[in-house]
Amino acid sequence: MSAQKDGWVSSLVFLLFCACSIPRSGNANLQQELSPQLYFSSLEAGKTSLAFFTPSVSPGAQPFLEQIESSAEALQDYGISVVKVNCPKEDASRYCGKENALRKAFLFRGNRLIREFPTDALFDVNSIVANVLFAVLFNEVKYVETLADLENIENVLKGKSNMVFAYVPATGTAEHRAVMEAAFVYGTIHQFVLTTEAALLKATSHDDHDVSSAWLLFCHCQQATEPAQPCRRTALAQPLTLLSIHRHLKLMGAPLVTEVAEDPEKISTVHLQLGLPLVFILSQKETYEADRRTAEFVAWQLLGKAGVALLSRDLVDLNVLHQSNVALKTPDEGMPIQYLVLEDTDEVITLVEDKNKVKQIQEEEEEEEENEDEKENNNQDIQDDQVVEAVSRDKKRELPLEQVLVLTEENFHSSLSEAAQTVVLFYASWEAVSLAVLRSYSEVAARLQGTPGVLLSRVNCWDWPGLCSQENVTQFPTIKIYKEGQKSVTYNGMWGTEELSSFILLSQVSCPLKLATMDEAEEYLRGEFPSELSSHYHTSLLGVFSTATSKAREAFEEAGNILSGHVRMGMYFEDDALALSQKYSVSPPALLLARSGGQSVEGIALSKHSVQDMVQMIRYELLDIFPEITVPNLPQYLQLRKPFLILFSAGDISQMESKEMLKLAKGRPQQAFVACWLNLKKTPVGHGILRTYFSTTPSLPVLLWVNLHAGGQVFKFPSEQPITEMNILSWLEKLQAGLEIPSSTLSEEDWKPPLPAYDFLQMMEPSMPELSPHSGATPVQHPPKSPGGDSAGGDTATREEPSQESTEEFGSPGRDLRGTAPRLAARDKQGKRHSEL
Repeated sequence: MSAQKDGWVSSLVFLLFCACSIPRSGNANLQQELSPQLYFSSLEAGKTSLAFFTPSVSPGAQPFLEQIESSAEALQDYGISVVKVNCPKEDASRYCGKENALRKAFLFRGNRLIREFPTDALFDVNSIVANVLFAVLFNEVKYVETLADLENIENVLKGKSNMVFAYVPATGTAEHRAVMEAAFVYGTIHQFVLTTEAALLKATSHDDHDVSSAWLLFCHCQQATEPAQPCRRTALAQPLTLLSIHRHLKLMGAPLVTEVAEDPEKISTVHLQLGLPLVFILSQKETYEADRRTAEFVAWQLLGKAGVALLSRDLVDLNVLHQSNVALKTPDEGMPIQYLVLEDTDEVITLVEDKNKVKQIQEEEEEEEENEDEKENNNQDIQDDQVVEAVSRDKKRELPLEQVLVLTEENFHSSLSEAAQTVVLFYASWEAVSLAVLRSYSEVAARLQGTPGVLLSRVNCWDWPGLCSQENVTQFPTIKIYKEGQKSVTYNGMWGTEELSSFILLSQVSCPLKLATMDEAEEYLRGEFPSELSSHYHTSLLGVFSTATSKAREAFEEAGNILSGHVRMGMYFEDDALALSQKYSVSPPALLLARSGGQSVEGIALSKHSVQDMVQMIRYELLDIFPEITVPNLPQYLQLRKPFLILFSAGDISQMESKEMLKLAKGRPQQAFVACWLNLKKTPVGHGILRTYFSTTPSLPVLLWVNLHAGGQVFKFPSEQPITEMNILSWLEKLQAGLEIPSSTLSEEDWKPPLPAYDFLQMMEPSMPELSPHSGATPVQHPPKSPGGDSAGGDTATREEPSQESTEEFGSPGRDLRGTAPRLAARDKQGKRHSEL
């Protein structure tokens, strides 16, 4: 059924209700021949009648009689009869006296006079019906003249009933009649208040209304439960008629927000029946409360103009794009539901008020889609930033985030107590680095699924800026670990899956972990204690202290606090600590370093007892002797600021080469260079490094000496010589003597990111802890000019993977669509169709 037909049906139902619910008296024609005695004797208690008395009908009175007769049928619908009383000429009573003839009409209820009207006030049907009903409803419809009178009525109604406040320029008008007829029907439900004072109209309206036009407000006083709380007001936007008032009151009585859990095509509400559109706010269970508040806010703004429904994505299988947050259903028959992506509630309101807005938004989205596809197909090879490129390339990829709890302002603090350790990723859903980290985070969640006492969660700082500010998150992404009764720990390491997983697992136990018995200490060195880490490989470091070495023990404890989450550290200072340390040929204070699950334990004497020296020593001792260089671990070795003796290989190096290089690395303790190797199959960026060093890629394996921190010279080990310890030492002696010619020299020009916004290293450095074990550590994106970068030193490689922080600011979204809908910031082209959005 069309909207127009629905409107007529609604009107017909209303009129039938009026006609059927009110008793009738007689027919619609005037009773012309009643005498005064007969009229007064026929009056019944509770019956209302309008009478006029006349000795004869003069030609001048004919128009008045015609209007009275025309109004008889309308008044009869309200149980009011219209009577003409013929007065005998000799009758000089109060009603038939000469001075009253055809000058007044009288309204009786039973035999009691309610009011008398001068006939010049009853000039047409509207004035007759309006004035009569106004008199009948005198006790039900309040007339006010001042703002104070209106506020007094509102205060009485608060928490009890709603109010309908109407302004009409004058009584007896068609608008006045419409208000009175509505009051007759709805007066038992709402309090009707009337005024003709133009000054009161201006005092109750912020707009400059025309005082010559009638105006009606619905005041929601029933919802104002506090005395100081004002009554919300919703104005009638249409011209004031009986039908428009009835329609307005029907809309005010409908639920503010309708919750639906079925196909929107099947939904029908009073708004659609009355020819108004229905707006759906798409929600999900994690953000239900916020989406509900958003829907209520929108509903108040659109009250009387459109309906609002909350549609749960979890209960309805919608075949729409993930980023769609609003749907619009119009009352027009056969029109499909429009699913849209809007930025804030203002756009929703504009959508309803401007019918061209839907078409405009759809055209913009189609144009964006076309531009995106064109750029994706043609321009990915010239992306300015590889993080953005990676996110753009994988934007259609579904992220398995089922194991990651979504946190909001409502459930944040309560969720922190659900597990012994709660990991929270604070991110922005529109920002490329955040989305790249979110991908790693989902892999961490899959890897740690089922780990006791660990809960992984996330907070979208675009949705909840207040919460992120409260938790001192000024840049994103940021990861924090919360433990009950302890201060939160901020992660400041690499964003790779392996590094994140390791940090979370290590953060489960105290650092350093205090061991109580010799057996616990031995189990710790074998990797069997504590039980929650026994199934995960970590190099174990145990500090052994006697009672006389309290200063060193305190420095070790403080170093453990700094390195928490990055290093597996234990501490033993019982009476038999001396026996434990002597077993490994050292005396307290000492470090016991257990690699490969305790198969080899190395004893290291502690000679320096300051916290900073302790941290630096621990970090150095944890480095591999002959490491394989990868993107994540490169910055750790660059921080040593030593030359690199690096073996490039097309795969795993041979056993002989590994043995010879390991002998070389172990042969000179605290030597002045880093012996390492790089597998081009696992770290393809090595191809770009070699192309920087040589015009063509040399045959592999190739051994190079690269001094990044002094001249940037690159020397190539003679390919005709086998890679043995003796040959390498001989070659290094020639280098030192200046007898070898460098194969190439790296440019001294500083390597910079393509745009300042992509200088992630600069962004992260100020906020890094001074003694962070991974200070400046970020993986590589652009091919570096050396194993660790160019002549600028370690900065080269550290500029290439998403850092843990970004200076991109986020502001309060204001009246944005929270929860599901606020993902409108996803209109940013790079991440728009990412499944997270």
